[in-house]
Amino acid sequence: MLAMLALAPAGALAHKASDAYLTLRVRGADVSAQWDIALRDLDLVLQLDGDGDGAIRWGEVSAQRAAIEAYALGHLRVTGDGRPCPLSAHDLLIDDHSDGAYAVLMLAGRCAAPPQKLDLDYTLFDQTDPLHRGLVRLDAGQTKATLILGGNGPHKSIALTGQPDRAQGPLTQICDFIESGIWHIWTGFDHLLFLISLLLPAVLRREGRHWVVQESFRAALLDIIKIVSAFTLAHSLTLAMAALGVISLPSRLTESMIAASVVLAAINNVWPMVTARLWAVAFLFGLIHGFGFANVLRDMALDRGRLLLTLFSFNLGVELGQIAVVAAVMPLAWMMRARPVYRRGVMLAGSGAIAAVAMMWLIERAFDVLIV
Repeated sequence: MLAMLALAPAGALAHKASDAYLTLRVRGADVSAQWDIALRDLDLVLQLDGDGDGAIRWGEVSAQRAAIEAYALGHLRVTGDGRPCPLSAHDLLIDDHSDGAYAVLMLAGRCAAPPQKLDLDYTLFDQTDPLHRGLVRLDAGQTKATLILGGNGPHKSIALTGQPDRAQGPLTQICDFIESGIWHIWTGFDHLLFLISLLLPAVLRREGRHWVVQESFRAALLDIIKIVSAFTLAHSLTLAMAALGVISLPSRLTESMIAASVVLAAINNVWPMVTARLWAVAFLFGLIHGFGFANVLRDMALDRGRLLLTLFSFNLGVELGQIAVVAAVMPLAWMMRARPVYRRGVMLAGSGAIAAVAMMWLIERAFDVLIV
């Protein structure tokens, strides 16, 4: 797992997971929507950057308006009581989200009759990015729901009877965002590599200028618990404050600081500066990582009631994802800790590779360039 992450192309892993934001309103038989789609994602399938200078300008977007609308509407189907509710685009705008510029499609359509049940099929970028997700807010009078579509779950059915049914009730929302949090940590390679960089020394201890085998399983386990708990507490604090709007940092600064934290954590394994109380390092940089987790929730612009439920569910998913990583990494690390290949190959060479990848991320994010 470590080798796969360290050797993956830096450009492909440098930014947060691909998300689009769809706000869908149903009033009687009328359907309206606002669909925010990242320009960088559209560029991968439609080559919006016509002059190849690395910057997508309004002229290039407007020139491709018909292609953008056709591609997007070809991957979204709304059905009311089994009959299509065809949508068409009546405007195309540009808006800035925490991670860059988005095309904003304003949509309108009409069902054959006021629907009692709405079916959504969402397949945007299904051929190019299986990890893409559509984060959907549905407002249909008394029925309100927050949904995640795409990947293995491109379809949802929602009853519009005035009383939320099981399909879009709180339990389903909790499960959806727990799953989203798990995938966010598993596909958030910067968060993963930071955590792994802190876990690698947990089965060793520093004596003088050398790493030596940690003989006490209890001591190693205690270090792991401290590290994960500190990271959890820290990013939970800033995740909550950032998502609720108490604190806000520019996305470029946040993402650059996250990359810098990975560099420092990995270099510390090669040239140790901090060898005790790594939990304090995990807490300090965990505060920064929390802002990165918050971007996806803040961009959904949820109301306070749904935001709190989503915040809890998403954070729980992140923790479950972390526990799974620890459960996968630590038994192997413990079994290999006495072998020279662990200290020289996994610990030193692996940490060096992580530092190199994270340094490329840092340059990309800080200076808005792409290293291929």
